[in-house]
Amino acid sequence: MGLPEFEYKGHKIFYREAGAGAPLVILHGNTASSAMHEDEIAHFAQAFHVVAPDLIGCGRSRRVATWPKHWWLESAHLAAALVGKTDEGRAVLVGTSGGAIAAILAAIEHPQLVRAVVADSFGRGWTPAEIDAVLADRSRCTVGQMAFWQKAHGDDWHNVVEADSAMIRSWHDTGIEFFEDRLGRVKCPVLITASVSDNLVPRIEAQARRTAAEIAD
Repeated sequence: MGLPEFEYKGHKIFYREAGAGAPLVILHGNTASSAMHEDEIAHFAQAFHVVAPDLIGCGRSRRVATWPKHWWLESAHLAAALVGKTDEGRAVLVGTSGGAIAAILAAIEHPQLVRAVVADSFGRGWTPAEIDAVLADRSRCTVGQMAFWQKAHGDDWHNVVEADSAMIRSWHDTGIEFFEDRLGRVKCPVLITASVSDNLVPRIEAQARRTAAEIAD
């Protein structure tokens, strides 16, 4: 499996790819990277040309001191640019957590490039109190968390986590609403998956049901 790169708005973006066929793009979540999706890449490569980027500042992509204010929306534009680069037509986007948010935003912003979306384990947004809870959870730096971040990013994982946390912290006073009132603009089929026992996404069942109700298909 190769590890090519492409340039997006001055950022060096690495991505993994495997397989042949229609394009399928896997988008990782916040503080993760494509390294966490090796099994999914291998599975979907049996039927698709799979591309899994390390989003801005993550994994083996070049580090940036300050992440984009709306990292999820910028990730959506990046995913669309990558689909355009493959020149293989509309892609299926598979995202988890923050990657699921980016996948849905890509369907809103770039409908001509997105055939379908699988969106796993995500919410519609966070209130200021929920932002506090997310950041407090990260600050625990448990053995499991550190092992996850080390695998995702390497020895400088703490810089990536802090950059992501700073981006999230910048929303603190207003809270974050990822989709605003634009879910009605999603025209492709969307499969939403989640575990009701996922304590990393506040109100996950209610948020998933509300999101599904606002997407036509």
